[in-house]
Amino acid sequence: MNKLSRRNLLAGLAMAGVASFGDSVNGNGAQAAGLPPGPTAPDSKPILSPVARKAAAEKLLTYFHRVAPQLLRPAQGLLRHPSISPSLPGKAYSTQLWDWDTLWTSRGLFQTAHLTGDDDLLKQVGRHAQGSLLNFLDHQSEDGRIAIMIDVANPDPLGCLKKTCPNIHNQAKPVFSQLALLVADQTGDVQWLAPQFENLLHFYDSWELGNQAKIGLLVWGDDVGIGDDNDPTTFGRPYFSSANMLLNSLYYEDLRAAAELARRLHRPQDQKHLTRQADEQGRRMQQYCWDSRDRFYYTVDVQCKDRRAELLPGIAEGMPMSWQCLPLRIQMFTGFLPMWCSLATPQQAADLVKLHYLNDQTFHAAYGVRSLSKQETMYSLARSGNPSNWLGPIWIIANYFVWKGLKNYGYKAEAANLADKTLRLLASDLATSGSLNEYYDPDKGAPLSHQGFVDWNMLVLEMV
Repeated sequence: MNKLSRRNLLAGLAMAGVASFGDSVNGNGAQAAGLPPGPTAPDSKPILSPVARKAAAEKLLTYFHRVAPQLLRPAQGLLRHPSISPSLPGKAYSTQLWDWDTLWTSRGLFQTAHLTGDDDLLKQVGRHAQGSLLNFLDHQSEDGRIAIMIDVANPDPLGCLKKTCPNIHNQAKPVFSQLALLVADQTGDVQWLAPQFENLLHFYDSWELGNQAKIGLLVWGDDVGIGDDNDPTTFGRPYFSSANMLLNSLYYEDLRAAAELARRLHRPQDQKHLTRQADEQGRRMQQYCWDSRDRFYYTVDVQCKDRRAELLPGIAEGMPMSWQCLPLRIQMFTGFLPMWCSLATPQQAADLVKLHYLNDQTFHAAYGVRSLSKQETMYSLARSGNPSNWLGPIWIIANYFVWKGLKNYGYKAEAANLADKTLRLLASDLATSGSLNEYYDPDKGAPLSHQGFVDWNMLVLEMV
């Protein structure tokens, strides 16, 4: 790997739009790091001074560049191709290959390489991101299903590929076309994917065959490996009941990515079909998930079924049951995802920002976006292992999703403010503990779980 020079680092940060340089972040916590401890500034104003912002960004970029080689795992065990780990060696998850974590870690590693001018790292990340996808496809089942996670010693620890009927087990989140498109964009090569493209189409077919509700939205089979692990709209609920917002937003974005890949691979019929699928998916999300009363996007319950003929045989049924799903009015950060994937209308985006994102009583916090609205009865900042806690703590991936959505719809000041919050949070943790954690207290910034976690924390480099 190229040695990180101060000149390269500063040039990279300047290209990313980070303002003038100041002293490096050091010492313990926000105060020692020269960062304001809170409370948050109005969202139309920056939180950090140009000097503090530059210092925090430099510190984090230096750290990410230093640990990047430790996330690039050689071919090992059942992972026949080089792959990407979400955490440092010896830490939680370090021997595992996870579905969506691979996408976000790859994005962060590519950004690290660009900002540091490290061409060797850029090439390595390209090979390892490509290898990660190939590892998943190596173990794809005959019916197209892909495991959520693969360990070096176990191809399917979560039982995603078990042949049961009906199959209640979940499978990998639909992120692999996004990963493939990222690799193609960063390396300038898409032909490596050509022999594997049919496998991606087979993967989509398996989702629609096994996990598509009558209304057309995708539904989790159970609550294992859903990403936002204890999301109350899915966690602990009946099998095949939750058309989850995270799942359906990822599917919409992955179909769009697949359509672009088909275009580049000169597969016009596939491009047309995938584009039509994506458009239909977006229409369904708007029809069933947008709640005009609360002006928020909700996961919906798809268990609705008219049972009168079964329960009251021989009795006239009367007026028909006109609804096929019901909104689960629990406000998770996932309600903002249609802004991330540019599905929301401008008015819907305005409602999401003004009524929900900027609301101190729900999502708005000193260090970013609460994963669950503070008004929900399940709200809790307790430390948790498995399932990890998405009931209020700050997750950098949630901050990133909302930041990207704000950028997509022109909320530049709010996006910059959220980027500052995220930068302050991670720089303070790094200064205190020497590494980063998986999730944080939204008001105090204190780490709550899994020291040594890297993964989507690197997305802060896009935000600065």
